Amino acid sequence: MAKTSKNDDPIADSTMSLGDHLEDLRRRLFYALGGLVVGAGLCLIFGPRIISFIEGPYVEAMGSEARLQTLAPADGFISYIKIGFISGLIVSSPWVFYHLWMFVAAGLYAHEKKYVYLAAPFSAILFVCGALFFMLVVAPLTLGFLIRFNDKMLGVSSRFTFQHYISFVTHLMLVFGIAFQTPTAIFFLNRTGLVSLGALTRSRKYVILLIVIVAAMVTPPDVVSQVTLAVPLYVLFEIGILLSYLASRKNRDDSGSPVNSE
Repeated sequence: MAKTSKNDDPIADSTMSLGDHLEDLRRRLFYALGGLVVGAGLCLIFGPRIISFIEGPYVEAMGSEARLQTLAPADGFISYIKIGFISGLIVSSPWVFYHLWMFVAAGLYAHEKKYVYLAAPFSAILFVCGALFFMLVVAPLTLGFLIRFNDKMLGVSSRFTFQHYISFVTHLMLVFGIAFQTPTAIFFLNRTGLVSLGALTRSRKYVILLIVIVAAMVTPPDVVSQVTLAVPLYVLFEIGILLSYLASRKNRDDSGSPVNSE
């Protein structure tokens, strides 16, 4: 009777001990944080240009003469550091997402790891797209709505502080960047067999409810920002299903066997 070598056993090849996983996590986090520090440092150097870009929606809503203000001596400095960190995360996102996905890949079988190599670059691209979508589309709409509401409904003028405006913008840039990971997450879960196409399609009504709740929780209490997050989220969910379907169809055509969608 022939012996089965360790190299012929896919489970043995893909198994790591708890200590190995923790060591790999430590190493990946070290590399990811190193890239983040480098990205943040570069963004601090070009901070004034980044601030001009971030202030764009505010200037568009308030007029070319509008200026943000600070109320405490350290507000400007703290906000500047925050801008550098968030911008550095966006700039270094390809490097950061690569190491996060490589940590996930360490616990997968060989045939599943190929999906990680697809997911890693798309995660970075979608994260940047989400942040830019907020800055270029959502922020002008949201600020315009809030400023008009303050003026018409409350009769008060809008004079935002630099610290509050930067917190508002950077928070939602991260929210939209993370939200745009939806197609990658769905595709990965489906291709690794954790969630079937049938389960995804049957869950639409629950997903819509969940999206509305999440959008209400992570955005300011205004309809514009909630809708501009909820609608793209659902579209991205459908894109994830479509990508999973196309990949399943390709595998079916290659193997000649039907795809299990239960």
